[in-house]
Amino acid sequence: MEAVQENVEAVDAEATNSRKSPRSVRRVAMDCLARREHSFFELKQKLQNKLPTTGPDEIQQELERLRDENLQSDTRFVESFVRYRKSRGFGYLSIRDNLRSKFVAEALIERHLFVDDQEWTLILQALVMRRLSGRSVLQFGSKEHLRMVRFLRGRGFSQPQIQSSLSSYLHN
Repeated sequence: MEAVQENVEAVDAEATNSRKSPRSVRRVAMDCLARREHSFFELKQKLQNKLPTTGPDEIQQELERLRDENLQSDTRFVESFVRYRKSRGFGYLSIRDNLRSKFVAEALIERHLFVDDQEWTLILQALVMRRLSGRSVLQFGSKEHLRMVRFLRGRGFSQPQIQSSLSSYLHN
């Protein structure tokens, strides 16, 4: 019985050591990156939450190694994130704020997200048409009109963009 107990303790010690090794940090990071792109900051937060016994320096080192090997890329993350959020009907302001909250460099945001992108008009038109569901007229200042404006602002569109997209549907 003592031999079994020693064997179990040895396996537990080995498992504990392997959790702390940089190799396991890399494995967890690669698992996250296999699912989707992550910003450097976002991945660091995830690793710190998943591996609380691992030191921040060890996590930082491994993340820098992954970045050097181009396995983690903030550029790829921004491209992917912008494309996805646009496809879900979000506007410039919302996407920009989300990227800033993930501590993405402002230069990267500016390189991949444009306030004057013509796609915003198409996205807005699709949202308005879907929300109106077949109706062709909105009464200016009505509950429905104000609700639509609030919805579009929440999606991250500017007031001029919203006014422009709703102008053809408004009736005084």
